[in-house]
Amino acid sequence: MSPSPVGSELARPGVEQRLRSELDRRILVLDGAWGTMIQGSGLEPRDYRGERFMDHPDDVTGDPDLLNLTRPDVVTGIHRAYLGAGADVTTTNTFTATSIGQADYGLGEFVYELNVAGARLAREACDEIERETGRQRFVAGSMGPLNQTLSLSSKVDDPTFRNVTFDQVYESYSTQVRGLLDGGVDLLLIETIFDTLNAKAAVAAARDVMLEHGSDLPLWLSVTIVDLSGRTLSGQTLEAFCAAVEHARPLIVGLNCSLGATELRQYVSELARISPAYVGCYPNAGLPNAFGGYDEDAATTSRFLREFAEAGLVNLVGGCCGTTPTHIREIAAAVEALPPRTLPGREAGASTFSGLEPFTIGQDTGFVMIGERTNVTGSARFRRLIEANDYQGRWMSHSSRCAAAPIC
Repeated sequence: MSPSPVGSELARPGVEQRLRSELDRRILVLDGAWGTMIQGSGLEPRDYRGERFMDHPDDVTGDPDLLNLTRPDVVTGIHRAYLGAGADVTTTNTFTATSIGQADYGLGEFVYELNVAGARLAREACDEIERETGRQRFVAGSMGPLNQTLSLSSKVDDPTFRNVTFDQVYESYSTQVRGLLDGGVDLLLIETIFDTLNAKAAVAAARDVMLEHGSDLPLWLSVTIVDLSGRTLSGQTLEAFCAAVEHARPLIVGLNCSLGATELRQYVSELARISPAYVGCYPNAGLPNAFGGYDEDAATTSRFLREFAEAGLVNLVGGCCGTTPTHIREIAAAVEALPPRTLPGREAGASTFSGLEPFTIGQDTGFVMIGERTNVTGSARFRRLIEANDYQGRWMSHSSRCAAAPIC
């Protein structure tokens, strides 16, 4: 389906300034888990198919984004449940609504429509609750991770292999962004980031599509730490990740998923110390149990997040996997009277670079040269490969011999 210019009818002007004003004044609350709510809705295969996709050749059961078209009442009900529980921000039901994410269901051609519908349902629910309560509410366009990665190979014997290219990831996110903008979202949430290069493609898509669209919505980047090593799946530390995405100038950066609040505490503290942006945190309801479920009750999650707020670490809190409207209600009550984190200043004249680790150059740093270990003057073989535009295959096949030689 081709994009249609309806975004200007739904977009709300000055949204970033209104968000900043609210974030400076109080701690905002995000909604909770969507998967938990959908799984608890008792849906059957026919609910996912509806009339429209009854004869679709692929199995679509379990595709949450398709419900935007086939069971919009369920999606609206979840939005209203979270907003009624005290959420200031609700996310669109579009976590996997990209052409790459929908390929498993054979629904790639419907991605734009899925995102427009998801954004409109969230917009309508938000506006209704705002009229009923007189309190501002915001719609975050959810851009979740992909089931593909640009930083890691899926082949153990070929570290150069990738299932997708940067351009393919960029295009996949571009279609999603067009739909979210045309559906009327207030900000774009690139969430559950495990691969910074994937996130960079999403950021590039968001910036370019917004420029085409005539929009300038704020970005929220939320990364996931895979375990207590404090690194993303692609190996970056939290500080290195922040340096790698600083060019995007996100309004909010944060942490979500993977771990519960108690495990995320040290990383939220680190992020609060280093980030010039507002900080958000929406953890899981504890660590998963043996059956993949989450047992942490609302009182426990809200107590942890209240401590984050009391320590001055957060500007926005909410819930990820396993959380429910009950969790959100108690989280909202727990942080209601507490002041938000104060944004820190930055070291004048400092520049930070990142690979897997960060490297900061300050005013007192001496001469530093940052370069590549392999170069055409030190390796005749490497020079021949560069001249032949062979950037992948044969070079890696020689890697073991090159590693053993001082100059290969």
